[in-house]
Amino acid sequence: MNTTTNMFSSFWADTDYDSRRTDLLDDGEKPVKRGVDHVQLASYRRAISNFVNIVTNRSDIPVRFQTSGDSYTDGKIVNIGSKINEKNFDSIVGLALHEGSHIKLSNFELLKNLDYSIPEELFRLGEKKGLSRVGVTYNVKSVLNYVEDRRIDYYVFTSSPGYKGYYHTMYDKYFHSKHIDKALQTDEYTELDIDSYMFRLINLTNKNADLTALPNLKKIYSIIFKNKDNIKTIKSTDEALSIALEVINIIFKNIETPVQDDNGNKTEPGKEGESGEGNDTDGTTTISDEKLQEMLENGQVGNTSGQEKSGKKVELTERQKKMLDKAFEKQKDFVNGDAPKTGKLSKKDSGLVRTMEEAGVTYENAGEGIKDSWYGDRPAGKGTKVVLVKKLTRPMIEERVFPSLLSSTNLIEQNLRWDENADYIKEGIRLGTKLGKKLQVRGESRDTKWSRLDSGRIDKRLVAELGFGNSRVFQTTFTESYSDAILHISVDASGSMNGEKWTTTMTSVVAITKACSMIQNVDVIVSFRSTHETRGGRGREFQPIVLIAYDSRVDNFNKVKRDFANIHAGGTTPEGLCFEVLLKDFVPSTTDRDSYFLNFSDGMPMFSNKEIYYTGDTATEHTNTQVKKIRQMGIKVLSYFVSGGRYDSDREHRDFKTMYGRDAQYCNITNVLEVAKTMNKKFLEK
Repeated sequence: MNTTTNMFSSFWADTDYDSRRTDLLDDGEKPVKRGVDHVQLASYRRAISNFVNIVTNRSDIPVRFQTSGDSYTDGKIVNIGSKINEKNFDSIVGLALHEGSHIKLSNFELLKNLDYSIPEELFRLGEKKGLSRVGVTYNVKSVLNYVEDRRIDYYVFTSSPGYKGYYHTMYDKYFHSKHIDKALQTDEYTELDIDSYMFRLINLTNKNADLTALPNLKKIYSIIFKNKDNIKTIKSTDEALSIALEVINIIFKNIETPVQDDNGNKTEPGKEGESGEGNDTDGTTTISDEKLQEMLENGQVGNTSGQEKSGKKVELTERQKKMLDKAFEKQKDFVNGDAPKTGKLSKKDSGLVRTMEEAGVTYENAGEGIKDSWYGDRPAGKGTKVVLVKKLTRPMIEERVFPSLLSSTNLIEQNLRWDENADYIKEGIRLGTKLGKKLQVRGESRDTKWSRLDSGRIDKRLVAELGFGNSRVFQTTFTESYSDAILHISVDASGSMNGEKWTTTMTSVVAITKACSMIQNVDVIVSFRSTHETRGGRGREFQPIVLIAYDSRVDNFNKVKRDFANIHAGGTTPEGLCFEVLLKDFVPSTTDRDSYFLNFSDGMPMFSNKEIYYTGDTATEHTNTQVKKIRQMGIKVLSYFVSGGRYDSDREHRDFKTMYGRDAQYCNITNVLEVAKTMNKKFLEK
């Protein structure tokens, strides 16, 4: 498999994870090491959770990042490590699917109380072989886990074949090993003991497996994979246990009984005096890794129990044996549900990831193909990542997730209600109530009736005139009404909008939102655009950010009252980049629905980071292109220029016209009557 790209997830996952800063929320002014990318982890967890839900056909299996210890499945929750990138994503998905399928299909109560399901005669047999009751239970559980894994995997492979690739990648990472492949073709693990049988059992599906390496190994293979009741036909953990008990019974009968030395200590038969390295008196020879690999590739080592053509046995070096032991331990950990996952989150980071996910925060790419406006001779770039926040939540405000746009200082820290602070919110509601009354005509219908017609419905009042030769007794009624409407308000929340410009803009936004809440057939969405500052190992970096703060289709107007005072202006102006990200969320106009886009901004776009330099004519033209795309969706555009400050010049006015064309307005946005005039004109167009 390609070591740099996941073939199964590359169709959706970002391909530049390793080059991305991952310290979105680090505190302090000094540059810090790479931290946790809460946005990216939220996207990964959401995707993995969706995969688990699809494969298991259950939506109640949570997937969470581990906060301590190893990842494990307790029958209720799938835990995953937080060290995720594009290189290991597929294997992590595979393991999550594997564990999620266990939650769906395995009987965890049986596993917890396994010793009660083991026949007493098996305990007695184990005792004869030198095993305690705990040891017998442990070995039964290991064999059961192996059989149950094969049953679960077969279920997924047959019911959801599209996910096979994730499973193969998982086994490549956590289970398969070149050291195992080599050892299966030698005399390693061929003694009559538990470890040898477990090693050969766990690797029965390896292409290098030798069913003659141990007594009755072929029979064990048939019990698990060939008999009438095998892993392909059984339907429960209880049936898997029956197979496991049959297998472990064969193993116990074939392993040698330990003997005791003169001091009463148990020893393994045949181990005394065995040589380890070099040329031995029994003709054993030690070969190098390179020589063994060459022999494997040339077919000189196969199901021959480690015999060279010369008749000499093949034996691994001490280093190879150590690597083999580690690989075998890794396999046993996997079988016993202890596959290690790297990376764990602190409670704070875990909470922030959860906050990001609840708010639907994602990365979206924008600006691809834009040439550097400063160095015009540079080739067009791949764009930049834009943070899209699909829903404003209280935890996002309280935890200061995006401090350049959201602040908790206005209300939360002062323990104030909305009506005790933020006068511009109260003023906006007052003005909005007036504006709503002026716009309510949009939600009304008017009937016009024409009578004494030659056709139509009979006018009952004229029926008597039929006897006097009047045949024009028909009527027609025409009902005039407006279609449903949806309004998207987008607000420039850059630093130049701060101060009075911000409070007056927010007054108008709240007023319009309040007015629309009074109209039965009009929905409104409010979004804010700014930049988000991150701190990384190479200093400060920035990303455009779009926050959808209110959506009347799912939010109550009380959200405006409660939360809008915590939104403030800061950062630069990635105007068109944010519009590009919003395009897929805009609702186009149809025959029974009118769609509008209302913009508030104060001048030309300007933004830069290590990925893009976005300013001047390049940014202005890109913004104009996005506005044209909005119009092409049948959306009526209206843009207000927020005047005042050092950006209120002829150049800014010209650029504003370039970006928004005939839809640019320079009215006083604090004058509700003037806003009502332009809004009415647009809203009441037929």
